[in-house]
Amino acid sequence: MNMSVMADIRAFGITGWKNSGKTTLMERLVLELCKRGYSVSTLKHAHHNVDVDQPGKDSHRHRQAGAREVILASANRWALMHELRDKAEPPLEFLLSKLEPVDLVLVEGYKQHSIAKIEASFRPASQPLLAFENGSIKAVAAGYQPDGLNVPALGINDIPVIADFVLRQTGLTV
Repeated sequence: MNMSVMADIRAFGITGWKNSGKTTLMERLVLELCKRGYSVSTLKHAHHNVDVDQPGKDSHRHRQAGAREVILASANRWALMHELRDKAEPPLEFLLSKLEPVDLVLVEGYKQHSIAKIEASFRPASQPLLAFENGSIKAVAAGYQPDGLNVPALGINDIPVIADFVLRQTGLTV
């Protein structure tokens, strides 16, 4: 069994090149796993300066004034924003430790991290598949038939099969 368990957190990744179908695959996989009764959280890595806050709003103004952390809370949800203020990006393990316990955390991105993952490839890209060089990629979910793989090729639209694969890889099912 090939489990990706970090500090009692079961995590499995979805990776791929830009516009490869990662987010759509994540969305559909979360829906399928939740439909099956699993509790799922997600963690998405972004390479750009992402901001979930709106300029002019109170919480944004708090961050701009220098607050290290700002919690935005309402009756429906809460969000914690943490400013790194020139500190290094935290490792995946640290971020996973911030999540409440669930059956599975799906991680989008983190191409070079050792977490077990599926590569999404909706159509052939100008770059070669990451799976040829990256041993942490356990399968490729593709919208075409990739050649020369040493890992299983799964249909990118065959979400039940992909879900079964992830559940087996993480030890949530046999």
